[in-house]
Amino acid sequence: MPARLRRPTFAAKLQPARLFLGANYVNLSHPGLFTETAPFILDADIQANLDDLLGKAAQSDIFAVISFRTGPGRSEFTFFWDEAGDWFSEDYLNDSMWQDQAAQDAWVEMWRYTAQRYRNNPIVAGYDLMVEPNSNEVGSDATNPLDIWDLDEFYDKYGGSLYDWNQLYPRIVAAIRTVDPDTPVLIGGMGYSAVEWLPRMKVLTDTRTVYMVHQYAPFIYTHQASDTTTCTYHGHQCDLDEDGANDLLNKAWLKNNVFSITDAFSNAHGVPVAANEFGLMRWEPGADAFMADQMDLLEARGMNNALWEWAPAWEPFQVYNDFNFRHGPDPNNHSDVSSALSATIVSYWGRNTIRPSSILIFTPVATIYLPLIFNEPAAHHRE
Repeated sequence: MPARLRRPTFAAKLQPARLFLGANYVNLSHPGLFTETAPFILDADIQANLDDLLGKAAQSDIFAVISFRTGPGRSEFTFFWDEAGDWFSEDYLNDSMWQDQAAQDAWVEMWRYTAQRYRNNPIVAGYDLMVEPNSNEVGSDATNPLDIWDLDEFYDKYGGSLYDWNQLYPRIVAAIRTVDPDTPVLIGGMGYSAVEWLPRMKVLTDTRTVYMVHQYAPFIYTHQASDTTTCTYHGHQCDLDEDGANDLLNKAWLKNNVFSITDAFSNAHGVPVAANEFGLMRWEPGADAFMADQMDLLEARGMNNALWEWAPAWEPFQVYNDFNFRHGPDPNNHSDVSSALSATIVSYWGRNTIRPSSILIFTPVATIYLPLIFNEPAAHHRE
């Protein structure tokens, strides 16, 4: 890990479209283009890496969404804050943006710059403003976290303050629209974009904004360690809502506890909702049936979706392949094998028909702007 970057590096080995198993876009969960510390200036190396990834996406005939994990006052280690002192030191933590007006102003400028740079790139299908806003947990100093998960408590105490993502992202969108009126903007809510935080998002007048969730519910099932898989899909019941009673996890549970929330938000405001991350650890019992039901519910709503699979180039992180469905259900296997889960995912991705080549061949010069939601599953876990 380069000491200057103070974050794990990520490099994609993008392949020809036929090797993407039918997926037609990649969500580039990437460092922001501006430095994490003042004076919050362009990081040319990070920009070059993003340019390289977008070029590889074009060569692979897939679309790309630019998603920024880091930026002024926010480091990669916000996703691993509770591991500080284990494999990295506390000084790698940086969540200062949530109490630093200058850092938030720099986020606005970073996205204005990004939109101006990539607005005419036909591969770019959208701008994801921040991967998993999380001030409700980490606050502005993860060594002294807020750790607030009750929505009313958080917004009663901090609504409208610098801790509140709802007051920052409208400024970012406004800045983007001064240079790029068309490229879709994707915004997830607080609480790492968990579905239960969606109803508290501020809805904008911008008609090319997509509101997002990262769908890992129920966490007690999707994130079971390989040696503790007691909660199963359509099988052994577990306490999914923490009320002390066991619940049956099935398609009806997903519809009533996840998609009822996205449906209500979309219908109430007349806006599109997408699942820019979803998935589960590859060894979960009944994973293929869970995935089939969830992808069917996404498809039925025309919700664009991106399956999470973290594949960093940094060698110490390559052992983290819990979400790599291509490796099958055996936690000790680290190579591609066939599996029921993989077959389910590929069967849904096989429905995709829209690719850059299918559009650009007809308009070789003009900028292409994708529809906000076009019912095309995508390639792509709280971090």
